[in-house]
Amino acid sequence: MKLSNEEKNILLNTARETIKSYIKNSYPEELNFGEYKMLKTKAGAFVTLTIEGQLRGCIGYIISNKPLIETVKNAAFEAAFRDPRFLPLSEEEYERISIEISVLSEPFPMKTYDDIEIGKHGLIVEEGIKRGLLLPQVPIEHNMSKEEFLNALCNKAGLPTNYWKMKLLNINMFTALVFGESR
Repeated sequence: MKLSNEEKNILLNTARETIKSYIKNSYPEELNFGEYKMLKTKAGAFVTLTIEGQLRGCIGYIISNKPLIETVKNAAFEAAFRDPRFLPLSEEEYERISIEISVLSEPFPMKTYDDIEIGKHGLIVEEGIKRGLLLPQVPIEHNMSKEEFLNALCNKAGLPTNYWKMKLLNINMFTALVFGESR
């Protein structure tokens, strides 16, 4: 998916205004995006919040039956207030967050581990009731090799760390358009 700089800015502003409206107990500012057709496209998206480079929340949707702008609104709220790893975002923290958005492609099946390209592919593993997802930027941000990326994916799903070495896991891959605020 390609987005113009204006569309990216609208999505980032939408995420920020959504979070602000819940912190300030007000209604989010209505943003006009009528001429931007890509914002009405149905696509999965994740919103990642950081404070001084440290993760503060990350929630998203692999696929969505809602317009992208609505998916981003929902993901921003969830990342700020419902990520189970963190307490809800405070007003003091709001002033310090940086927002990053990942717009996801449709997932597609991995045939072999050789298909995985670090920095290009995000991974979704599903083994029985265990499931985990890592965005394509994760191995870059943490300087991971492919093996470390697969180990981290297994850990995220609650599988044994080297489980991927024992069998070919049921993994879907996706790409993402990643952009964020420059703070």
